[in-house]
Amino acid sequence: MKILIIKLSAIGDVVQTLPALEAIKKIFPDSEITWVVEEAAADLLVGHPLINRLLVSHRRAWLRQLKNPFTTWRGLSGITRFILSLRSIHYDIAIDFQGLFKSGVLIGFARAGRKIGFDRTRELSYLFLNERLQAYDIEKHALERYLDIARYLGARDVSPLCSLPIEQERGIINQRIDAVKPPGRRLVVMNPGARWTTKLWPERNFAELADWLIQEKNATVIFTGSPDDREMVERIVTLMRHGVAENWAGKTTLKELAALAAVSDLFITTDTGSMHVAAAVGSKVLALFGPTAPWRTGPYGNSNTVVRSGIACSPCYQRTCEKNVKCMTGITVEDVMKKLQL
Repeated sequence: MKILIIKLSAIGDVVQTLPALEAIKKIFPDSEITWVVEEAAADLLVGHPLINRLLVSHRRAWLRQLKNPFTTWRGLSGITRFILSLRSIHYDIAIDFQGLFKSGVLIGFARAGRKIGFDRTRELSYLFLNERLQAYDIEKHALERYLDIARYLGARDVSPLCSLPIEQERGIINQRIDAVKPPGRRLVVMNPGARWTTKLWPERNFAELADWLIQEKNATVIFTGSPDDREMVERIVTLMRHGVAENWAGKTTLKELAALAAVSDLFITTDTGSMHVAAAVGSKVLALFGPTAPWRTGPYGNSNTVVRSGIACSPCYQRTCEKNVKCMTGITVEDVMKKLQL
């Protein structure tokens, strides 16, 4: 049995598909599984014991190359090699977990007897399928929607839990933590960045909360994020009045971030992929939600906490806002303190 899984992005969505991977492997224990993923999330899947073959799509790089007359041939060559690699195996089952045109096209190129996904997905991606599940309920949590595909294939008693291969990264992270955290202090990780500006919480609020955690909760605070978040974190640290926090933005791989989250006492974050990584490794997550719905895409699990302002227009799913993003600015530091369990 050869199975193809297509879940390209984003980081949080890839993480939330892992329980479905584990459920499918239980149905077909002798199967060989290929996973197609885009570069940004690929690090999470490298070395995963249930994935026999990882195909990495460099779609964005290829598109940039195609637009430049000096690199067009390089882009075409990369796409051709990728498609040939995708088609080099005849799969028994190909599953489109993405439900977008970019994943539908890959399902179309794939050689597979059964091409499975949800009906009525966006961008007409369902047209590439020959087996369509009933259109999903948009209000259902994404992780549960992915598990529904495993249930369709025969999975019973599915679990939302998953594993990430981070044993090597744990050793690296523990050494780095020992260098900055005195014995006996709690470890709080704060992830203030997000791809949407409407998901951001005021930098001054993060600074005030970090000060309080250090002063009142005997915590060592480590800020994380992408390389693009580093300047923002530097501003937050500058705004702090009393404590000293570590700026690890851009200084961890995705697996190292997972290892850091796994050993933390609390992971405070906006609605972003890092939130799902932390939830997946069992970290206690406190997530700040504004324009998006936590019942659809929030951190999965009863040990996690969501803080919202309760404004009537939330969730709106808008990346820009004419109301000064009151759904996020309306969340006070005191609101977070009251919900915080440490």
